[in-house]
Amino acid sequence: MSLREATIDRERRDLVTHEVMDESRLIRFVAAPDGSVAPDLARKLPGRGLWVAADRASIETAVKKNLFSRAARAPMKPAVDLADMVENLLIRRCLDQLGLARREGVLISGFEKSLANVRSGKAAWIIEAADGSADGRGKLLSLAQHITPRPKVCGVFTADDLSLALGLENAIHAVLLEGGRADRWTIEVERLAGFRPLTPPQWGDEAAGMPNKVLDGRGSAP
Repeated sequence: MSLREATIDRERRDLVTHEVMDESRLIRFVAAPDGSVAPDLARKLPGRGLWVAADRASIETAVKKNLFSRAARAPMKPAVDLADMVENLLIRRCLDQLGLARREGVLISGFEKSLANVRSGKAAWIIEAADGSADGRGKLLSLAQHITPRPKVCGVFTADDLSLALGLENAIHAVLLEGGRADRWTIEVERLAGFRPLTPPQWGDEAAGMPNKVLDGRGSAP
C-alpha cells in the first residue's frame, strides 16, 4: 500500500480555515515539552496533533494569530520562522526520497536515459536541476508534452542539491519511475510546493502544459 493510499481516508481539520482535508495536504504539529511547536512531518511524534494546511501562508497565519495555543487550549510558543523550518524539513525529505529511489533502481539519471524513459511512458516525474542548461531540459519537456499520461516536472533543486542526494557528479537530468516510491515522493513534493514553486519562474513557458498540481508556492494554482 502506498503512503497516498494509506492516508487518503484520514481527514483532519486545518486550524486556519477549519476546512476538513486529507492528511496528505496538511502538516502535523505537536507541543514540545518546552511549549514550542514541533513540526511532525512523518506523523509519528506522541501527543495531540495540530494540523495546518501545507503552505507558507497558512503556517504564518497560525503563528501570527496564536492559533496553536487556541487549538491546544494551552500556552504555546511557535517559532517566528516556523514556516521556514517546515520548508527546510520538506526539502530534506524530498531529497532523501530521491536518494532512496536511486538505490532502489527507480530513479534514472542522465540525459539519454531520462529521454528513453520519458519516451517509454514509464516516468512519473521529470526532475531537472533548477540551474541546468535550457537545451537538454527543453528537449525532455517537449517530448513529455506528447506522452499520456504526462509526467510531472520538478525543478526545485540545484545541480549541487541533486548531486549530493544521489551520490553523483553533476546531476542535471533524472526521471522517477511510476510506482510506490513515486507516490511517496508526490506527497512530499506537493507539500513542498506550498512553500516554493515546483518550477523556477525563469523557465518561462518551458514547463507550460505540464500537469503539476501546484506551481505558485502558495498552495493553489496561479
